[in-house]
Amino acid sequence: MLQIEHLSKSYGKFRAVNDLSLHVPKGDLFGFVGPNGAGKTTTIRMVCGLMLPNAGSITINGVNALSHQREIKKQIGYVPDFFGVYDNLKVKEYMDFYGSMYRMNSKEIERISDDLLELVNLSDKKEVFVDTLSRGMKQRLCVARALIHNPALLVLDEPNSGLDPRARVEMKELLLNLKSMGKTIVISSHILSELSEMCSSIGIMDHGNLVAAGRIEDVMESVFGSNQLIISLEEGRETAVRIAREHAGVRIDSVGEHELKLSHTMTQKQIAKMIGTMIANDVVVTGFHKQEGDLETLFMRVTGENAGQEGEKENVAESYR
Repeated sequence: MLQIEHLSKSYGKFRAVNDLSLHVPKGDLFGFVGPNGAGKTTTIRMVCGLMLPNAGSITINGVNALSHQREIKKQIGYVPDFFGVYDNLKVKEYMDFYGSMYRMNSKEIERISDDLLELVNLSDKKEVFVDTLSRGMKQRLCVARALIHNPALLVLDEPNSGLDPRARVEMKELLLNLKSMGKTIVISSHILSELSEMCSSIGIMDHGNLVAAGRIEDVMESVFGSNQLIISLEEGRETAVRIAREHAGVRIDSVGEHELKLSHTMTQKQIAKMIGTMIANDVVVTGFHKQEGDLETLFMRVTGENAGQEGEKENVAESYR
């Protein structure tokens, strides 16, 4: 559905996006994450035809987005991070206005608008002025507007920014509903826990580079290996860290006051032996359990928050290009 090849964008000497290659298959809900200034919004704007790259190509639903810019507008529905309020327009008039931009006739606009407003749970707001809606309602209305021409790709840039918890839940349910209907969706967000619940695949950017991309479970396994272990302890933290580091196939992820988190490739017998060695060396172990990798830990790992990971970041991204 969305194919990006060797995309780059510079502002003077600053490289905002650096040789980015990415594929989002049809029907996927793709999460696009990264620190502020990583290049997410620049990439999204280039995909949506709002900005031209310095190099590279973008193909959407088989159409070259750079050489067929007018055609590509029909393929994309774009929801920006800031909803522009239209004074003196009611919800129904707002939908009519955007439908007319795609040269749809009035009957078609009315039929599709009614369906979309029902989809986003705003059917009872048709006669309400847009600027009186809550922010969550405005965001859902913006999604309805972006879908009025039935685009092949829906792109959302931080749609949950500034929303209260209830509005975020409503937006998540809406996107999952669209996913179940087969819509291809790209969403950027800083709320990693929600992305992990919605998305089937992710792309993580850092300093203009794509450092990880692919199915969430595949990226997790590539970065963490197949196992993570949480060891709870009351005393002997330094000794526990030293013993863990002495074992092959063990990597320390984090050290807390009463918790040691590590990735490993050990067998159950080797884990038991390591824990036994800790206990024998006066480490007070109060428990241990296996834990699946989470998106927040993955994000911290591949965006350079842990020192010495540059080589690993390159390998993770290259695996999914």
